[in-house]
Amino acid sequence: MSDSTDEVQSYTVRLELVDEPGELLRALEPIADNGGNLLSIFHERGNVTPRGHIPVEVDLEATPERFGGIVDALRDAGINVIQAGAEQYSEALTVVLTGHLVNTDLSDTLSRIHESSDATVTDLSLSAPAGTTDESSARIRLATEEGAVDRTMSAVRTVADEKDLRVIEPLAAGGDR
Repeated sequence: MSDSTDEVQSYTVRLELVDEPGELLRALEPIADNGGNLLSIFHERGNVTPRGHIPVEVDLEATPERFGGIVDALRDAGINVIQAGAEQYSEALTVVLTGHLVNTDLSDTLSRIHESSDATVTDLSLSAPAGTTDESSARIRLATEEGAVDRTMSAVRTVADEKDLRVIEPLAAGGDR
């Protein structure tokens, strides 16, 4: 009778890569080096995340023990792991920020929200009808770990206050309504 921890299972890993030559190979090496067997790679270079990175989805097979080593090795290599197997961001919320988003560096705003809450931006829509010098608004969809919506909203409020931005918060938990 075999132990279930020794059985090979299928996993999906979602990564966010910088658009530079060799980054895909750099992301795949920790998988191969730690005993993962690649099943498929979805890499759409024309599609970028709100931070300007390339989303990559990798399906692989490994034992649970090896999979843990693969995820650790990816992170140790500086690869941004958005989802790893069951460790998926399971709650989503949508907020609207208004104010001088462009002048206060929208990319920095998003990075600071991520660093403060571990939430990831899954969608962004920016509206700047008068150009970059006037006020604008951004609808931001965030994915966060289960139970971390309050911490994420606290991070959004803190960053918005520091940059003199207004936050239009979700009407209901989950923010999908």
